[in-house]
Amino acid sequence: MTSPQDEVPSILYLDSHLIAVCKPAGMLTQADESGDESLMDQVKAWIKTEFNKPGNVFLGLIHRLDRNVSGVLLFARTSKGASRLSEQFRDKTTEKFYRAIVEGQPEQEQASLYHHLRKEKTLKSTVFPRPGKDTQHAELEYKTLKIYASTRLLEIKLHTGRFHQIRAQLAFIGHPILGDKKYGAKTPLPERQIALYAHRLIFKHPISKEKVCIESPPPPFWPDD
Repeated sequence: MTSPQDEVPSILYLDSHLIAVCKPAGMLTQADESGDESLMDQVKAWIKTEFNKPGNVFLGLIHRLDRNVSGVLLFARTSKGASRLSEQFRDKTTEKFYRAIVEGQPEQEQASLYHHLRKEKTLKSTVFPRPGKDTQHAELEYKTLKIYASTRLLEIKLHTGRFHQIRAQLAFIGHPILGDKKYGAKTPLPERQIALYAHRLIFKHPISKEKVCIESPPPPFWPDD
């Protein structure tokens, strides 16, 4: 019987400094007190086996995805790569694109959203139109890619990386993400999935300085057309 860490991660990009994988929905990015398997542990185990590495494997955590969100997740395989990539994320020179299916029809097919978010103890974000106590500025832009009968497929460019930002902001304008019951969606999806995934990540390679663009396929339940 194989353990989850014996499974091969879905690799999107690999070189001696970086590894990007497609995170499955439902898996933790990094281990927590629950003891559930994390993608970081799985990738470390794969690197150790694949490259026959003795001792502990270095793997730098650069960013995270919510547990029920799938898509592009980038790790650094060297400390130099981790440091330089972390700086890019801090300076917001990376470009992060997500795709989401939302309930209803947004009033504008394309728009920018500016709000202020506060992370609550209930592990949910509250949205405010103006700054308030313990709030953080949150900004994204979206455009409609496809129109379905009662939903819309949006592409979202994230300008700030706040807790549950996309989920909270879209729900605030009256269009929660399909399956996202936590933020008011009416329609559930199997296994508590939500119709949101990290589609594309663009950054500068930490060593070669070349532009790198990594894309993830949609989740299995995504509409084909």
